Amino acid sequence: MMKQQKDMQKLRIDEMCVPPEWALLQQQLMTVLNEAAEEFVERYVQPDGTLVWRKVWPGMDGSDDPYEGFMNLALLYVLGGKKELYGHARKVWEGITWQWTEYGQIYREFDGYYDWMHHGEGYLFFYFLGLADPESLRDRQRARRFASFYTGEDSEAQNYDKEKKLIRSPINGSRGPRFVMTEEDWMTHRGILDDYLAPFEDLTGVDINSGKCPWSNDEVYREIIAKMNERMAKGDVPLNLNATSLIAHAYMYSGDEQLRKWVTEYIAAWRDRAVLNGGIMPDNVGLSGIIGEYNDGKWWGGYYGWRWSHGLFTIVEPLTNAAMNAVLLTGDKNWLNVIRKQLDINYSLGRQEGNLWVVPHKHLDSGWTDYKPANPAYPIYLWTVSMEDGDIERYERLQAADFYKEIEVPIVSGRNPNTGKETKHYIANTIPWFEFIRGNDRSYPENILKANYTLVTKQLEKMRSPEGNPESWISDGYSLGDLSSIHKWQEMCPVYPEGLLQLTLGAPMHISHGGLQHARVRYYDAAAQRPGLPPQVSALVEALTDNSVTLSLINLDLFEGKEVIIQAGGFGEHCFHEAVVSGSGKKEMNESLSVDGKWLQVSLGKGAGVKLQMSMSRYVNQPTYETPWSQADPDNLIQGREI
Repeated sequence: MMKQQKDMQKLRIDEMCVPPEWALLQQQLMTVLNEAAEEFVERYVQPDGTLVWRKVWPGMDGSDDPYEGFMNLALLYVLGGKKELYGHARKVWEGITWQWTEYGQIYREFDGYYDWMHHGEGYLFFYFLGLADPESLRDRQRARRFASFYTGEDSEAQNYDKEKKLIRSPINGSRGPRFVMTEEDWMTHRGILDDYLAPFEDLTGVDINSGKCPWSNDEVYREIIAKMNERMAKGDVPLNLNATSLIAHAYMYSGDEQLRKWVTEYIAAWRDRAVLNGGIMPDNVGLSGIIGEYNDGKWWGGYYGWRWSHGLFTIVEPLTNAAMNAVLLTGDKNWLNVIRKQLDINYSLGRQEGNLWVVPHKHLDSGWTDYKPANPAYPIYLWTVSMEDGDIERYERLQAADFYKEIEVPIVSGRNPNTGKETKHYIANTIPWFEFIRGNDRSYPENILKANYTLVTKQLEKMRSPEGNPESWISDGYSLGDLSSIHKWQEMCPVYPEGLLQLTLGAPMHISHGGLQHARVRYYDAAAQRPGLPPQVSALVEALTDNSVTLSLINLDLFEGKEVIIQAGGFGEHCFHEAVVSGSGKKEMNESLSVDGKWLQVSLGKGAGVKLQMSMSRYVNQPTYETPWSQADPDNLIQGREI
C-alpha cells in the first residue's frame, strides 16, 4: 500500500543526454553487486537465516564477525540495490542473532559482553538497517533497549556510572560490566595474538621489544588473564566512545533528548580527562574516575590503549566517531576540537625520518615509541564535517601522497602487501576520493568503479573455489590455529560498494569500527517508496563546499522515467535552499529553484540527465531516520509485563 508523501519542492527534467562513462560503470557495478549478493547468500546462508557453521563456538569473541560478513547486504540496499537485498539482510541479521545467542555470546539480542572495538564492528549492520527501514518496530524497540544498556536505565546491564560519567569496564554488553575475565573468554584469540605486542611489560619471560607475545603458551596465557583482571577489567577506556554511535542510532529513531545529552556528556568527560592529563588523552580511568587507578598511576597501559598493539589508532578512531556523532546531534562543530587536539599533540611529538614526518603510535614505560606515518584519513573525516581549511592542513602535513593515494584493490587479509596498510572492511580509498572531491583527480570516478568491479570478480572467484567451501572451515576440535576461520565470511564476501557509496553520497565510507554512515546527501526512489537510487539511475557528487553540493543525476533507462528524491544529509540534518539547474545534454540550462527543505524530488524523463548545484545549511535539522513517507510514532513501542 502506497503511503502519503510529505510535501516537497519538485523539479522535472526531460532533456535526454548521452550518459558519461561513470554513469555506465555505476550501473555495471550495481548489477554485478546485486547478483554477487544473491550468490553469497545462497552459498553461506541456510533457509532460516542461520549460517553453515559449527555446533559449538567458545569464548566471548565471534558474533561481530558474521554480522560484519553480511552487513553490506543492507548497505547496498540503502544505495539502491535490488529490493530482495533487504529481505536477505533482515533474515540474516535475525538468523545470526538467534544462532550466536544459542552459542552463548549474545544475550537479549545484544553481545553479552565484549569490547567496543568488536561491538563497533558488529553493530554497523544494525545501523544500516536503520537507514534501510526506519519503520521496523523490532529495530526501533531494539535500538531503545540497546541504548538503555549504556545509559544506566537497564537494571541488569549497569554499564554506566551516571555520577562519574564513565562506562565501568572495557568489557561490557547486555550482561553488564565484565570485571573478571576467564581463560575461556579469550581462547579464540590465542593463536592470533601470538604475533602481537605483549599487553604488559612485566610478563614473565616475554621480551616487550620483540613485538610478539606467546599467548599460546599456557603459563604466559594464565599470567595475561590475571594481569588483565587486575589492571584492565575495571574502569573506562577511550575505546568505549564507540558506544556513542549506538546511542546516536537510537536517537535517530526517537528524538529522545536524554540520548543526545548522554552523547555530549560522555565525550565531554573524556575531553576533561585529557585536560587533567596535560592534553594527552589517557587510556585508562578507574571506577573512582582517577586516571591510572589500577595501573600504578600511569595514563598509558589500558585496554586497547597506548601500549596495546594498535596504539594511536584505538585512541584516535573512537574519538573521531564520538566527535562526529556529537556534531550530528547538536550542530556544534566545536566538538571536533576534542579529536583535533589529540592529532595536533601527536604530530608535535613526531620527528623527521628521511622524507617523512613520523609520529609515535605507542607509549611504553620507557616513553614514546613505534614511530611511523600517521593515517591521513582522520583529518579527511573531520573535514567532511567541518569543511574548514585547518583540517585540510592537518591532512596535507601528513604527506598523504606518500601514504596510499593510489586506488587499491584490497586482498583477502585486508592488508595490502605492497604498502602494508590496513584496509578493514575493504575501506581502502578514502584518500584518493578526497583528492577527487578537492578537484585534483577527475578520473577517480571511472577508476574506482573499475577497481571495485575487479575486487568483486576476485572475491567471486575465491568464494567459488575450494577455499570458499564452508564445510572446510568447520572442525570438531579447537586447535589454536583454526579458530580464525570465524573471519571467513568477511574474507569471502563479494559485496563491497565503496566506490558507489563515495560517488553517490559525497562522503567516505563509515569508520570501520563503529562509525555511523555520514553523508552529504542520500536518495530515495519515490515511485517505489524505498531508500536508494531508482534502477538505472546513476549519481555523482563532484564538489562540496561548506554551503553547497554539486551533483549529477543520469537516467540510463531510455524507456521509462524515474522519480528521485534527494535528501540533505544522511540523516536529514542539513537543509537545501536553492538548486541551480544546468543540463547534461546538448541544451544548456541555467535555471534556479527555491527548495527550502531537506528534500527535493527530481523527475527524470527517459534518458534524461541533470547537474544541480544546491546551496545548503548544514547541521540545522534534527537528525532522524525519517523518510518522505514515515508514519511510525517513535513512542509507540511494546510495553512488556512486569512479573
